[in-house]
Amino acid sequence: MDGSGSAQRLEVTVAGDEGSARLDRVLAARLPDLSRSRLKALILAGAVTREAAAIRDPAYHVAAGDTIIIDVPEAAPAEPKGENIALDIVFEDDDIIVINKPKGLVVHPAAGHETGTLVNALIAHCGTSLSGIGGVRRPGIVHRLDKDTTGLMVVAKNDLAHASLTAQFADHGRTGPMRRGYMAFAWGVPNRHRGTVDAPIDRHPHAREKMAVRQSGREAVTHWEILESFAGRDGKPVAALLACELETGRTHQIRVHLAHIGHPLMGDAVYGPHFKTKANQLGPESQAALTALGRQALHAYLLVLEHPRSGELLHWEAPLPEDLLLLEGALKAAL
Repeated sequence: MDGSGSAQRLEVTVAGDEGSARLDRVLAARLPDLSRSRLKALILAGAVTREAAAIRDPAYHVAAGDTIIIDVPEAAPAEPKGENIALDIVFEDDDIIVINKPKGLVVHPAAGHETGTLVNALIAHCGTSLSGIGGVRRPGIVHRLDKDTTGLMVVAKNDLAHASLTAQFADHGRTGPMRRGYMAFAWGVPNRHRGTVDAPIDRHPHAREKMAVRQSGREAVTHWEILESFAGRDGKPVAALLACELETGRTHQIRVHLAHIGHPLMGDAVYGPHFKTKANQLGPESQAALTALGRQALHAYLLVLEHPRSGELLHWEAPLPEDLLLLEGALKAAL
């Protein structure tokens, strides 16, 4: 058995030494990857057969040598349940909702995060208006932020809004007014005031949970500009606050691109672990603020888009959250 959820036909030949002649117990002994309740449900549904005849009684006695066929249907995606999770709502009308996402909030249900996600919160807040939008597992979601990235996200509340926002995010401001801006605290200070990283991104060849700059990847473009630079205890530049704008929307794009140019995000354990020793150049207060951060120092502060229905140009900005304000203050003081 695998966990892919795809339909399977399983075959069991009864050995006679399974400890019981009952069908459900024989199958439980021979198919440990299927729970007892799952097997019972399959039997009652007529998905278990012997000599092409369905056996619908879990207590049916089988005999040694019997061949049992079990048709396991493809698992249907679960409907996420609404959960009463507080949301920082920046804007809401009948078509869209814009939230300021806190750190630690996963956007949509996935393996290991079936509950407690933004989608669960949105279903509770918006009710049936999200039904079916964007698929069962991700109703209304047209873009996402990493679990530990804070800041602005827009969610569609109906099909019209979903289609419009999907098109705007696909275009990413090339022909329209959409803008997505991030504040990024990065190690080191680039040697020029602004620049562009134009480097394709694909899955990492060995670590599948990571992304990497690879020629086989999809186009990815990030524009950056230095807003502030910070000195370490020795007075030499140690970090910078960058304003980044996306021209594409690849997974982990800013994190991968800044690491690629030698300036990974502070606190990024995935793409900047080799920069941990850099923390020794910080003063004790800055070190404490970075340790307390416990995440990549990235915040989606700017979102500009056209309203899906009215076409009005909408502009939102979200200030740095408290943990990044504390980091910024400590770095400014070089403490």
